[in-house]
Amino acid sequence: MTKKIHTIKGSVEIDSLGLILPHEHLFTDLRGPLVVGYAQAEPEGVVWVVGPFLADAFAAGATALVECSTVGVGRNISILQNLAEVSPIHIIAPTGVYRDAFIPPWLREINEADLAKLWIDELTEGIEGTSIRAGFIKLAMSDDGPTALEIRNLRAAVKASQITGAVIASHTIGGRVTNEEMDVLEEAGLDLHRFIWIHAQTESNIDVLKEAAQRGAFVELDSVGAPHQSQKDLIETVVALIEAGYIDQILLSHDAGWYNPANSDGLPNEGFRGYTALTKEFLPALSARGISEELVRHITVHNPARAFAF
Repeated sequence: MTKKIHTIKGSVEIDSLGLILPHEHLFTDLRGPLVVGYAQAEPEGVVWVVGPFLADAFAAGATALVECSTVGVGRNISILQNLAEVSPIHIIAPTGVYRDAFIPPWLREINEADLAKLWIDELTEGIEGTSIRAGFIKLAMSDDGPTALEIRNLRAAVKASQITGAVIASHTIGGRVTNEEMDVLEEAGLDLHRFIWIHAQTESNIDVLKEAAQRGAFVELDSVGAPHQSQKDLIETVVALIEAGYIDQILLSHDAGWYNPANSDGLPNEGFRGYTALTKEFLPALSARGISEELVRHITVHNPARAFAF
């Protein structure tokens, strides 16, 4: 059976895709779901701001982009549809919910089974009454978590993943929280090959990253091109994971973007960071460290396709 990825425009065979950006943001509202006007903007305005950056990413070699702004931090399926209509890049939308402080009231009271059913429906039927199926389950852990609600979310996500095959990707800062999170996932029955540790670069001990990869998790280094991240250190982390034999578990992305509806111009406070540093700067730097074109393609094409495939 041919494996496919769920995108805004429908299912796409993974063999038809090239480089995939597994963690980016197109439209994000970090004010929280209780703010008046949360996650609302004119679609035309979003296209005006974000469209050129998607065009640049496509010109630089990206064929698909995973939108990681989930429920609680601005998921707006109508806006994503409008962006997909003007871009040749395939956009993958999430189901799931963000960390405890951003969980909307209606999702705080729901039980684990009903939460799993909601996510299964979004993965198999469509999001919010549309026919657009979510392409993965996006969660997040508090920095001092996981909290009780976040553990409920993890268990519900395992149920949804087991039924649908969807990968679970979780914003998790540092190794301690990640290890506790993976323990919960495994106890609930998840094969950790269906788990992505988002922001793995926040853990400075390379042995912790290797242990997560050894357990099966995808180790996502998603601060490529970020001014707060030493790119040299990030390259050395990639090289160390490759040399340790974990080529199959590495994912690379920018965690960049995004349209911010809190600002009149739609720009993030720190400015819009685009989606081209990986192909224009980081991958050439990896090549200069002796990483072959074949290995680069394995990390940027094969790994994300395998992670997000159904």
